[in-house]
Amino acid sequence: MLEFPKIALTLGDPAGIGPEVVLKALADASTHLMAQITVVGSRSQLVSSYEALRHCTHEPLAEPDQLAILDISLDRQTESQITPGIGNAASGAASFAYLEAAIAQTLAGKFQAIVTGPIAKSAWKAAGHLYPGQTELLAERSGVSRFGMLFVAQSPHSQWVLRTLLATTHIPLRAVPETLSPALLATKLKLLVACLDQDFGLATPRIAIAGLNPHSGEQGQLGREEQDWLIPWLEESRRIYPALHLDGPVPPDTLWVKPGQAWLGGEPLTLAHDAYLALYHDQGLIPVKLLAFDRAVNTTIGLPFVRTSPDHGTAFDIVEQGVARPVSTQEALKLAVQLVRQRGTPLD
Repeated sequence: MLEFPKIALTLGDPAGIGPEVVLKALADASTHLMAQITVVGSRSQLVSSYEALRHCTHEPLAEPDQLAILDISLDRQTESQITPGIGNAASGAASFAYLEAAIAQTLAGKFQAIVTGPIAKSAWKAAGHLYPGQTELLAERSGVSRFGMLFVAQSPHSQWVLRTLLATTHIPLRAVPETLSPALLATKLKLLVACLDQDFGLATPRIAIAGLNPHSGEQGQLGREEQDWLIPWLEESRRIYPALHLDGPVPPDTLWVKPGQAWLGGEPLTLAHDAYLALYHDQGLIPVKLLAFDRAVNTTIGLPFVRTSPDHGTAFDIVEQGVARPVSTQEALKLAVQLVRQRGTPLD
């Protein structure tokens, strides 16, 4: 059963590039040899995208009639208001419905993992769904209060794997210092340690923790957070996890030097860490997207099932031009299969 995992793949916002990257990713025959993939979305939207794309791209497209589709039909008014390239309340309502269906079916034991297409948070808000993103809805419906956003990418140059967990996610930069706390970081580190063991077989990982301020505060001269609580928390964490190698707080401007070298194959891979804990969104995602924009995968840790997602947005500006790249979606599918097999997740 685990040799052929069952994966739910949502379309994301139907006005974005989600349908295009799904059609391109599933055109690759090797994708179907690793998992049984069911597209969760509106068949009509997928067919409409296929008809538009086959006239403007030479890249292979999966034929909708050949795909397994959990058809989430939309009412006539909603469907009539979905316009390619324009995120609005209708497209937000559609993408929300797709994810709701995928979660319900997965919790019912029909799927072992969900791979989510990109959505527009503004479209969700316009549709009356006030969630920061898909991660929070997944956690809420799963009854989970402790979860995290882990970004995973494997280098095509050295095969080294970059793993970056965000301590805080979609909040304003000015809110970061007041949101961070020893309790929050303790929760994130615990999630990360469990994930590295369960999903990647790393029982005694090497983890680097970022500082918050330039030069990690320069002994309090450039900010007090490191001295006041981050360093004491890290010392306590070393006592809690004596088998782990916890480095930090590493100055943010040098934290990514060894990962960059390992990614390009110019540094012995043993000098890089198994995972990195970044304290806020851009501190972690600027380097991830610089190194691995097409390959990085967002996976939600702490859920009772596997969830991965391509690390890009809806790209409304290039919809139905035939130029959207499916690489991140393909990588998200591969990682979902890998994690399902690693966990040994059964079906009902």
